[in-house]
Amino acid sequence: MHAMQIGFNPEYAEEAPTLDEVQALNGVAIVEFGTPWCGHCQVSRDAMKKAMASHPEVIHIKVFDGKGKRLGRQFGVKLWPTLILLKDGEEVARVVRFTSSDEVCELLASAL
Repeated sequence: MHAMQIGFNPEYAEEAPTLDEVQALNGVAIVEFGTPWCGHCQVSRDAMKKAMASHPEVIHIKVFDGKGKRLGRQFGVKLWPTLILLKDGEEVARVVRFTSSDEVCELLASAL
């Protein structure tokens, strides 16, 4: 699978996984939509890194989103960063424009 990494993934992947690949995942995963140049995404990076350090077993897929990027549209992403929590490939919850690791940990708690 493209852009799949267990634990914190520091880089946005230009080539996103397909919706079918995401829906085929087993276990808990977070799909993070954003861009490297987005100020909100840059602010949230440390919060994401800190939260993922407590959950190294979670798959973190960091997707470069924007115009013409199919996966973000399929998930209805409108603002960055958007985190979508999946359990066995199904969306459980999401958080938009998070700023603290507590927000990410609360999101993870809804599936773990």
